[in-house]
Amino acid sequence: MLGKPHYTIFAVFLALIVPIKQGWAAGEAIDIPTQSWSFGGIFGQFDQAQLQRGFKFYKEVCATCHGLKFLSYRNLGQKGGPEFSEEQVKALAAEATVIDGPNDDGEMFERPGRPTDRFVSPFANDNEARVANGGALPPDLSVITKARGIPLGVPWYVEPFYWIRDIATAYQEHGANYLYALLVGYKEQAPDGVEMAEGMHYNDYFPGHQIAMPNPMSDDIVDYDDGTPQTVQQYAADVTAFLMWAAEPHLEERKRIGFRVMVYLLILTVLLYLAKKKLWSRIEH
Repeated sequence: MLGKPHYTIFAVFLALIVPIKQGWAAGEAIDIPTQSWSFGGIFGQFDQAQLQRGFKFYKEVCATCHGLKFLSYRNLGQKGGPEFSEEQVKALAAEATVIDGPNDDGEMFERPGRPTDRFVSPFANDNEARVANGGALPPDLSVITKARGIPLGVPWYVEPFYWIRDIATAYQEHGANYLYALLVGYKEQAPDGVEMAEGMHYNDYFPGHQIAMPNPMSDDIVDYDDGTPQTVQQYAADVTAFLMWAAEPHLEERKRIGFRVMVYLLILTVLLYLAKKKLWSRIEH
């Protein structure tokens, strides 16, 4: 029998060497493809052009059903994001219709959006959203890449130690990988033997494989002005990157500060160790 210290060492060892198996249900393993993201890793940064393309796809396709309630239009111009110009941000905000008020007569009124306004939701409330989507409620996409992830198909006694692997690899793109896979994972027809519920669509990577949202992707559905290929895979990568930024708009700053803090702590550790050796060097052990 392993003692407690040995058990811990053994569990950490397994966490570092056992490959991750993605699974949504007992007995079902789903391999989510790993993508290469510009924002991955310790020094990862967002691709400004990709964020602008992703926003365009969100605006023309996703925004008809999904909101971004935690994001303001002014965020589109901040450093580390799409970095639209001030005039562009004002123009994008003005395209939205905001319900404001009450006015002097005690009535609500409509006005063009301002950079300080939050993104206007496509529906007034959840009930309206359900009616427009056959009973399904489209989720808000503000933090979708953080709210979705890949469950680990490893034994319970190993899973708590996987944070060590995440620190070692600086890997935080599980949600982005899942979202990309979901967007490209639609099939026109379900496999033989799979009975689909009414109004559902088959998707290789959605839990249970039946999703209410129709396939939003097709080639050339959105025009890119920079010559980037207008393919399903490119659209999926661009809008996923944009939604990753929407979920964590200060990611680049966080990584810069985090790296500086780690360097500071390393230097402090060395200084404390040297001070300890100096203080105890005259004492016999």
